[in-house]
Amino acid sequence: MSERLRRIVIAAALALPLAAAAAEFRATSDAATILYDAPSARAKPLFVYGRDVPLETLVSVEGFTKVRDSSGTIGWIANRALADKRMLVVRASIADVRANPEDGATVVFRAEQNVLLELAEPATSAAATATPGWVKVRHRDGQVGFVRVAQVFGL
Repeated sequence: MSERLRRIVIAAALALPLAAAAAEFRATSDAATILYDAPSARAKPLFVYGRDVPLETLVSVEGFTKVRDSSGTIGWIANRALADKRMLVVRASIADVRANPEDGATVVFRAEQNVLLELAEPATSAAATATPGWVKVRHRDGQVGFVRVAQVFGL
C-alpha cells in the first residue's frame, strides 16, 4: 500500500468516530407522527409513531427531515412534528437504571426494551463526562437514575 493511500485510510478511520459523535436527535412531538417515504405529505405513509419517540436526524429539506429510528428504519417526517426534547428508548431487553453511574450501585428501576426515557442531563455536561458510558435519565413516573449508554438509543 502506498504511503499516500495509507494516510487516507488512517484519516478516514479516525474520522468515523467524529461522524458518529456528531449525530443529532430529536423526538416526535405529536401523538400521531407519520413517517413518509419521501419529503412530501403526498408521499406514501410508512409508519405512525407516538409522541416522544427519539429519531436520529440525517438531513433536512424545506419542511421535512429525513430520520432514522432505533430499528434502523429511514423515512421523512414533517419538521413541525419534531421537537427538540431529548428522549431515549431502551434497546436492551432489560436496562437497570441505577442510583449512581456505576455497576455496583443500587437499582432504582428496571426498564424493558422500547421503554421511553427522558434525558435528564445532557451527555456533554460535566457530570456526564466525569462518568463516561453512563447517562442520567428520567422515567415518565418521575424516577431518576443512570443507565449505560450502550443500552439506549438516542444519543
